[in-house]
This record gives sequence, C-alpha cells and structure tokens, in this order.
Amino acid sequence: MAEIVNLNRFRKTKSRAEKKAQADSNAVKFGRSKAEKQQESSSIEKRDRNLDGHKLDE
Repeated sequence: MAEIVNLNRFRKTKSRAEKKAQADSNAVKFGRSKAEKQQESSSIEKRDRNLDGHKLDE
C-alpha cells in the first residue's frame, strides 16, 4: 500500500528547497566577505588619491 502524503506539505517543502538552492547559488555568485569589501574600498581610495596627486594645476 502507498504511503499517504500531505500535498501541501510536499509543495511547501519543495518550494523551500528550491529557494535555499537559489540562495546558496547567489551567495557563491555575489557574496563577499567583509575583509574583501574593505580591501576593495581601500584600493579604490588609494587609486583615487594617486590619480588626484598626479593632476596638473592650471
């Protein structure tokens, strides 16, 4: 005899699993650690200071 399954529970469980898979994918794709964000920010600031330092006064 087949096991009785609550279809609403099955649908919700499947939906949660799909959302979790999408979230994990996005975390890998877009996620960066705090240190990586700070490093990029400081790199941009250094680049801007360097560029401003090389400008010629008119």
